[in-house]
Amino acid sequence: MRLAGKNPVTPDGRYFVVRGRLWRMSDPSLPAHEREKLVHELMTARRAVRMARRAADADAQNSGRAAVDRAKRALGERGPVWWGDGSEDYNRRMARNTPYAEWYAGIPELYRSGST
Repeated sequence: MRLAGKNPVTPDGRYFVVRGRLWRMSDPSLPAHEREKLVHELMTARRAVRMARRAADADAQNSGRAAVDRAKRALGERGPVWWGDGSEDYNRRMARNTPYAEWYAGIPELYRSGST
């Protein structure tokens, strides 16, 4: 079984699963240096959101959230899908309610229900 960190990855490599929910993977066709740059931008934006929330600064929080969204779209985790076969996007759906249900039911319980 392929893993993304401690989380199982669907056989087609499009999603990883956390607590039964599918989350879209980054576009594997991105060059490594571009992916690293975008992940850095994403982490910076997430820190900005966290700091703004602690400071109760709604404007900064909104700005940070917009930066998170831009980075996730550039990575292929949101927005148009990065695969070209016309398959539906199941991002953020429960694996058991998608065509991945049989695969999901077959992975070890440790990976299906863990809080990884």
